[in-house]
Amino acid sequence: MVIGAGPVGLAAAAEITERALPVVVLEKESRAGAAVREWGHVRLFSMWRDLVDPAAEKLLAATGWQRPADDAYPTGAEWAGSYLEPLAEALGDRVRFGAEVVGVSRRGRDRVVDAGREEQPFTVCVRTAGGGEEHVLARAVIDASGTWGSPNPLGGDGLPALGEAAAADRISHRIPDLGTEEVRARYAGRRTAVAGSGHSALTTLVALADLAEEVPGTRVLWVLRRGEVGDAFGGGAADQLAARGALGERAKKAVEAGHIEVVTGFRTAEARTTDASVVLADEEGRELAPVDEIVALTGFRPDLSPLSEIRLGLDAALQAPVELAPLIDPNVHSCGTVYPHGAAELSHPEPGFYLAGMKSYGRAPTFLALTGFEQVRSIAAAIAGDHEAAAKVELTLPETGVCMGLGLPTASEAETEAEGGCCGTGPEPVEPARPASAVLT
Repeated sequence: MVIGAGPVGLAAAAEITERALPVVVLEKESRAGAAVREWGHVRLFSMWRDLVDPAAEKLLAATGWQRPADDAYPTGAEWAGSYLEPLAEALGDRVRFGAEVVGVSRRGRDRVVDAGREEQPFTVCVRTAGGGEEHVLARAVIDASGTWGSPNPLGGDGLPALGEAAAADRISHRIPDLGTEEVRARYAGRRTAVAGSGHSALTTLVALADLAEEVPGTRVLWVLRRGEVGDAFGGGAADQLAARGALGERAKKAVEAGHIEVVTGFRTAEARTTDASVVLADEEGRELAPVDEIVALTGFRPDLSPLSEIRLGLDAALQAPVELAPLIDPNVHSCGTVYPHGAAELSHPEPGFYLAGMKSYGRAPTFLALTGFEQVRSIAAAIAGDHEAAAKVELTLPETGVCMGLGLPTASEAETEAEGGCCGTGPEPVEPARPASAVLT
């Protein structure tokens, strides 16, 4: 069984289907790629050639699907509409929409019980769109539900800042779609603080800087937890994903041109709301000038509450599988230096249960779709009993052009991107091309 009909969840279903095994994908929303659609206005760093799972392409080819040009950069909406939705249709009744997974366990065994545990199938508790409940049995579970629904708070200590809840109507955790009149009006001619140092933050900064050139009175404040800007702009021309490098260069130019004010070493402790604005204060009592809006792009974290009865082996810091964590530690790695990994690194003390996709990275950032496709290929092989294929993991990822070493920001500071991780990048227009889970039944 797969949880989540996003890019990795649907790829998992395709890989399992290719091995002639039964599979069911449970998706709580009414359409495939629901999270991707929420950042549909954002153009990806990755070209189409890196955004289609091989097993999924074979499945789609049988339907007459035409693969988009390999060298084009799709938006999130284009990725969902031209690939994810047709893939879900090709999978047919293997995908169930309006089916929210609220719990996973072993039949007749809570997490404490050892006796006969491994002989029992998984029990997946599902809440349907109509409010009903049912239990579905599965011999293996792949949770590829992502982290999109669990953004990190604004607070610098991982907890909501004082007053953050009261200021919620002025805080967004998403890249604003300034092509939408209502959203544009929210930021035009106003002062906005952007918190975060990842690619989502850079995308937002560039978009708001462009808006500032068009609309007088639009001001942008970039709030960084790190002590200096450092490598936040990325590797530029050295980045093997050209669109990603171009985004950093544009953000750097906007800062140098004075369109963006930068504040470093600021870990938000309080968001104090007045009738007209919000004042941010840090742990040392330093206050920033009042702002009208806040875009908090401080990363994401996995929602593990439905898995409370599953025996997970998670790293204490990253909340990623213990064997995977040292391979993706953001203090050491960029997405281009992550080592190939598969079923062995994604397994848990609960045999037959796997985290895949962005959720497998826990709080680590910069996840690439290519990584997820190779993860689920390996997992599908392991489930099918093809341990040789599961162990043969090969993956070459594009380097960022930034030397990753000890002393770089932690995962909470090097913000995770929207569902596609560092696949996501700038809004349209772009320069030069600006620039998920299943259960076996």
